[in-house]
Amino acid sequence: MSASLLQRHRAVMPSWLALNYAEPIEIVSGKGSRVTDAQGKGYLDFFTGILTNMIGYDVPEVREAVERQLATGVVHTSTSYLIGGQVELAEKIARLSGIPDAKVFFTNSGTEANETALLLAAYARRTDQVLAMRQSYHGRSFGAIGVTGNRAWTNVSYSPVHAHFLHGTDRHLPQFAGMSDEAYTEACVQDLRHVLATAAGGDVAALIAEPIQGVGGFTMPPDGLYAAYKEVLDEYGILLVSDEVQTAWGRTGQGFFGIENHGVTPDAMTFAKGLGNGFAVGGVVARAELMDALPAVGLSTFGGNPVSMAAANATLDYVLEHDLQANAARQGDVIIGGLRAAAEGLPAVRDVRGKGLMFAVELADARSAGALMEACRERGLLVGKGGLYGNVVRMAPPLNLTDAEAAEGLAILTASLEALDAS
Repeated sequence: MSASLLQRHRAVMPSWLALNYAEPIEIVSGKGSRVTDAQGKGYLDFFTGILTNMIGYDVPEVREAVERQLATGVVHTSTSYLIGGQVELAEKIARLSGIPDAKVFFTNSGTEANETALLLAAYARRTDQVLAMRQSYHGRSFGAIGVTGNRAWTNVSYSPVHAHFLHGTDRHLPQFAGMSDEAYTEACVQDLRHVLATAAGGDVAALIAEPIQGVGGFTMPPDGLYAAYKEVLDEYGILLVSDEVQTAWGRTGQGFFGIENHGVTPDAMTFAKGLGNGFAVGGVVARAELMDALPAVGLSTFGGNPVSMAAANATLDYVLEHDLQANAARQGDVIIGGLRAAAEGLPAVRDVRGKGLMFAVELADARSAGALMEACRERGLLVGKGGLYGNVVRMAPPLNLTDAEAAEGLAILTASLEALDAS
């Protein structure tokens, strides 16, 4: 990126719009799992536009589907008209969701999707009280930040929802040290019961939770925690909303949706990011009884537009036809196992965690995380960051990552960790 472009960016874009790297880059082209910046330097992309270019760049099947739609001359009609591609995609998502009698509403982003899910739950239960997880992130809008359990991403203390935050992704705390998965799950369930008996005033609408926390640094509860939570929720009629914005479409390798790792079917799921492989699409899939209950007229002007639907249908078909869930599991095992081996004996590394092609390295502090990001960039690998304390480097390569690309990325990560340790 030229110095002049960075100066222009800072002059007209908000100061809180963070840029990666000491010298931010502009990505100008991409093919497969690789991108090129404005200076001509190439990179293997292990962060894919924050998990959004799910099957990489310039995928012929997606490009051709979009071009066919553009050739009709219709890029937008609105939800006031029938949209064939929208109905087709909704049918696929409803079938894949496992939610009985499911219906789908499309939005433009994960934030909008989560706002919609909160509205559905609040109306159905006639309450503004919501349960959420500590360290969570659900979007940047007024309602979404109300259920975000990370102060670095929360602008105001007041909200249209009244949130109570639960344990489940904080095993690093002293009170949970040394606990087995079973003991930690039981402690969390008892805490949920205590919250409902003390902090919650009357009815609660829903628990909204990410199966693996994105901004939280890919922290995750033990498999089965949300099933244990749901047993308690069902006693009170409280709904379960799974935020699948980052965990859907087979990325975790274990389940097509992240919540499947817990052996439970939610009342609603939200999605976005990777489904359009770069085109803006989000949405909610929920039980028809829940979705149809809203009494007011609603629409989404740009949500589910014909171009995004063409891209999303092609992307989802590609994922299914190439069994990319299995590829995510296989490549993730290789990379996560390799990272754990490389991290042994490195004092700067606190943890290596992940499922499938969604994995992270937690470091001693934010400075170390920044240094690892820079070391990876210098060696030709793009990664992201996160964590409650900004000390986690997180990665989510394309789901169609090849054996050679997985080996290359692991080698760069290993070399970068070793360089960090030597510095």
